[in-house]
Amino acid sequence: MKKYLIIAAFALVSNANAQDKIKTYEELGQQIKTDENFKYVKEKALEVIAEGFNAGDGYREVWIRDYNTFINLAAKVYPKEELKENLLVFFRMQGEDGNIIDGFTPAESIGEAETDFSYSELEPRYAGHKNTVETDQETSLIQTVYKYIKATGDPSILEEVIGGKTVSERMEWAMDFLMNERFSEEYGLLWGATTADWGDVQPEHGWGVDLDENTHRAIDVYDNAMMVIALDNLMEILPETKTKWASVREKFAENTRKHLWDKKKQKFIPHIYLEGSPFPEDFDEEEIYYFGGTAIAIEAGLLSKKEIKVSLDEMVSRVKQAGAPSIGLTIYPPYPDGFFANKIMNPVYSYQNGGDWTWFGGRMVLELVKNGFVKEAYEQIRPMTERVVKNMGFYEWYSINNEPRGSGTFKGSAGVLMDAIEALEQIAEIK
Repeated sequence: MKKYLIIAAFALVSNANAQDKIKTYEELGQQIKTDENFKYVKEKALEVIAEGFNAGDGYREVWIRDYNTFINLAAKVYPKEELKENLLVFFRMQGEDGNIIDGFTPAESIGEAETDFSYSELEPRYAGHKNTVETDQETSLIQTVYKYIKATGDPSILEEVIGGKTVSERMEWAMDFLMNERFSEEYGLLWGATTADWGDVQPEHGWGVDLDENTHRAIDVYDNAMMVIALDNLMEILPETKTKWASVREKFAENTRKHLWDKKKQKFIPHIYLEGSPFPEDFDEEEIYYFGGTAIAIEAGLLSKKEIKVSLDEMVSRVKQAGAPSIGLTIYPPYPDGFFANKIMNPVYSYQNGGDWTWFGGRMVLELVKNGFVKEAYEQIRPMTERVVKNMGFYEWYSINNEPRGSGTFKGSAGVLMDAIEALEQIAEIK
């Protein structure tokens, strides 16, 4: 984090006079440095990540969208060779069109009745799975490779040769897949299935993770912000790719703002539908606020500082309206009961339909720190760390009443909290 940004951060701690600012800065810094919950969370995060790379105790797979959020944490425990090997598995299992799987699991663990898996001669040890309603696997892998290189100082992964292609070539191939198979020429943006914000469940049928004839294709901010971040990462570690991708990146940023940002309401609209909506005609979906997609858009640099503050204020307001525990709230208001065939999305405030996920709330906290909203970041992270201590673990998500749900060792939550806490502590150490 650049020095000027850190200095700017403390300038925003208080609107009082200069003497009060220093006092507030000192008090805030002291609070951060002596926060016992932070100490517990960091120790617990290291303990949990030592158990392996699967997403949590409710999952057998190593998922790339999860790995992207805990690789920094994993780098504190595992040798770089092990971190690299996991990444190489994703490239060995890359599809013939360049697509990237969601996750992999040992092939011997797959039962005869389980048919929704893919296999690769380049990686016979594992079976791959892909929720095709998503459009973030390729961008998640690019971001994870970038974080690996930053965390370990090891760019040699880029020159690893797999099936006659280097990893760097395969990274661009993954981006080409998105441009060839998931790109809307009309809007200049990526599309996926209709889901709730960053979620991976479409409303049309009971499981809801695969594109099919019932799918309503849609464009949302999450997928496209992830693309902007991935292209920034790609061009930083492979500068020679700027010739091809720099103008593409700028168009994605421009079109995301143009088509998805509602200037009047100062929020992102949920979806642009390419062939109609799956929801009733009298349903006003644009009243829904997408917390996760907004956080990722901030990470992508798509909002100004003023818009970030407006977004935070709106999140806090909607959390209060919902009676929710934190800004990890996925969406508000949630989709009405029955709008999703998959029962995990019903009733309201369940799972991705209004559940509270530290996995994304922690990322919003980190972006607040990066953009100078340190006091606000500390205020918003505290409910998240408090419940880790209370429940003695990192749960996947929480109910509207702050009750833990899902995996009790959800490593994505541990990873994003570690990142956010370390960012706060780094600032607290600045004299």
